[in-house]
Amino acid sequence: MRDMTIDLNADVAEGADDAALYEIVTSVNVACGAHAGNEDAMRSAIERARSLGVAIGAHPGYPDRETMGRRRLTMAPYDVERMLVEQISTLRRIAASMGARVRHVKPHGALYNQAAGDTLLARAVAAAVAAVDSALTLVGLAGGATLDAGRAAGLAVAAEAFCDRGYREDGTLVPRGEPGALIDDPVRAAAQALAVARGAPVVAGSGTVLVRADTICLHGDSPGAVATASAVRDALEAAGVRLAAP
Repeated sequence: MRDMTIDLNADVAEGADDAALYEIVTSVNVACGAHAGNEDAMRSAIERARSLGVAIGAHPGYPDRETMGRRRLTMAPYDVERMLVEQISTLRRIAASMGARVRHVKPHGALYNQAAGDTLLARAVAAAVAAVDSALTLVGLAGGATLDAGRAAGLAVAAEAFCDRGYREDGTLVPRGEPGALIDDPVRAAAQALAVARGAPVVAGSGTVLVRADTICLHGDSPGAVATASAVRDALEAAGVRLAAP
């Protein structure tokens, strides 16, 4: 029987009112100041997570505040690696000064999606994480190149699924702005999360896709994020799924 244990994570410190999410999730991904956030926001996020026993992760992205890191940029792999090392190191420095520990790294937005399908970019992401601390876990899209690159670099990896985003039949996410990209119905989001936790197929376009994951993401800046998060957690717990950070 499949072990029904999964992490529930949220992207935080991106400017949204996300305080209530810390009471629901088991880990958070803290924006590192490039696509969103600043050092004050990082400190607040770390303090809140630590006080509630929520695992802390770095959420670095492209330096693109105009679109909050959701625009695809063209950067040399070396420059991506250097950029990520700087962002992850900043969060780790702040966390260490507060007696907290950063446990994982999850790239943000366009960088996350590009790395999932680009081997060279994925290797740059993995190299950055390993350069900072090989004990960090690298989080990436389930089935994507980021996970393969992380394993090759000797990192622990966590495959991620989404309960509030639509899937294509190839396992990639429906791009934002296209019909079906966002799931704003808490009932649908909860059903998708439960399917992932159970290892069951997820609805994808006109078909289905199997998404094997260790962690499920909730977007803190989505409409009704707290209601969705509550519905997802309630559904998982009612089905006997144990929630725990990887």
